[in-house]
This record gives sequence, C-alpha cells and structure tokens, in this order.
Amino acid sequence: MFATNNKFKRLMVMLFTLPALSSGVLAQEKSDPLSGLKLPGLKRFAPSTAEEALASSVQGEITLQARLTEEAEDLDRGVVWRVFKPDFEEGGKLPMVATAEGGTHSFRLPTGSYLVHAAFGRAGATKRITIAEEPKSETLVLDAGGLKLDAILSGGVKIPPIKLRFSIYHSEEDEAGERALIVPNVRPNSIIRLNAGIYHVVSNYGNVNAVIRSDIRVEAGKLTEAQVEHRAAQLTLKLVRESGGEAIADTSWSVLTDSGDIVRESVGAFSSMVLSEGTYTIIATNRGRVFQREFVVKAGRNQDVEVLAVAE
Repeated sequence: MFATNNKFKRLMVMLFTLPALSSGVLAQEKSDPLSGLKLPGLKRFAPSTAEEALASSVQGEITLQARLTEEAEDLDRGVVWRVFKPDFEEGGKLPMVATAEGGTHSFRLPTGSYLVHAAFGRAGATKRITIAEEPKSETLVLDAGGLKLDAILSGGVKIPPIKLRFSIYHSEEDEAGERALIVPNVRPNSIIRLNAGIYHVVSNYGNVNAVIRSDIRVEAGKLTEAQVEHRAAQLTLKLVRESGGEAIADTSWSVLTDSGDIVRESVGAFSSMVLSEGTYTIIATNRGRVFQREFVVKAGRNQDVEVLAVAE
C-alpha cells in the first residue's frame, strides 16, 4: 500500500502480484534500451550482405531465445532481435547486421563476435555472442515483468478512460532533480513490459491539477497491477443572469487556488475541467465586467457551477 497526503489529494495504491506474465500480452513499445548508443532504425530480418560474406566466407548459425526470468519458458512472440557488430562506426553507431521479430529465432552470419539485443516492450537485454562454424544457441534473460495501471474516484467510482493518463519515469532523480521519462501517455489498463525495478508513476485525471504520484515496484516474471484514488471532481462553469438561466457567451474564465495561483484559464459560455478537491476562486469576465465566487470542490462530486452576473 502506497499513500501520499497533502492539501489537495490522497493516494491509494494497491499492488497485486499475479502468475508469470504471458508472452502474448499487448503493450506499448519503447525506445531501444541501449541508451547512449546511436542505433540504426529497426528493419525486417536482414541477413548478411554479399560484402560481409566476402569478408568472412565461413558462415555459422546461432539460435537465440529470450526469457522473462531464468526459470521461465522461452517467449514465443513479441521479441525484437537486433544483431550488431561490436565495433563502433564513424559517428558512434554500432553497425547492425541482422534483425528479426517474434520469439526464438535463428541467424546465419559470418563467424565472429557480435552484440545481440532483445527488446520485449520496454524491457530489454544485451549479450555478446560468438558465432562459430558449429551451430549453437544462446538465451537472453530479460529480468522483466509487466505493469498495469488504473485509477478510481472516492467510493470506488470509475473514471472515464478518456480523461485518465499515466506517465512512467525512472525512480532516481538527476542532478537537476528531474526524472527521465520512460513511457508517456499510458492508457489505463494497458500492460507495459518493463525491466524489474522501481518506477515513479504519475497519474493525471483531466489536464489541470488532479495529479497523483507514486513509486511502484515491478517484479520479474510477474504482472503488477496498481490502482490509485483521485480526490477530485469534474466541474462545468457558466455565467448566468439568474439561477438556472442560460449561459452567457464570450465569457473569459480564470480559476485560482485559495493561495491565489491560477490553475486554469479559458474562454466560452461553458468551461469544463477536473479539479483536485479544495477551495477555489472562480472569476468570470464578460464585456468588461468582472464577477466572481468562491467554490469548494469535493472529491467525486461532479457538478455545474453557476456564477451570477449581478453587480455587487
């Protein structure tokens, strides 16, 4: 259980550990985990070229398989294989000699030393291999699991998926106090494949200030489910001449916290937004006249908020 409390929000994270992650689950893909190396773009399987064959007329075959853990079964789908020569080219790139997608795969290449990288979603592993005249096989252990994220409102009320997004960051901060972004814009209930470890997860309900942060551990070979609780509500603002009246068009809106910070500005007859619970000042400007009211947002209580266009 993870929990974070402050003036505007409360976090509840529930972690569940399920059996071994299926190799067939869907997930959003990541950039190559060989960070710091300039890698060529991914292509379909590319066998050695004629020039390479001339450089080494002796060919060998190697079969590569990948596993989530040492004890797990070989993955039968979802793996992206890349084979590189181990020496950098001019410009700092590793020359890629072959690629393939799927599960276990065999490559026939000139004998010699290579670097092979296996990517499975956002998880990956790299290993140096040697191709000899005799066929051989190598296994790459990814040390990876899955992460599935969701969020609710107080009382267990579901949040519309279209209004909910997650971002996954490295857990460690750099010298500037920033965390490196790993996966942006994650949809709720997507399964993200990650190397085992701790990740910093940010949940956004709407696009204003309903934000929950938590650190979540992913275990190798398992699926971790995390659910957070947002203490927020959706409001629709309108300027009216009388209670229950029609909204007045061409109204400029400003929403301020009780400390005076602006959290949202917009223009229109209606202004809809999700706000974290707390006290706000709503300011409506129309035809040079300014109207305002204070309003308290209560968690899970979605409602229309009227500002009366009445001079004080």
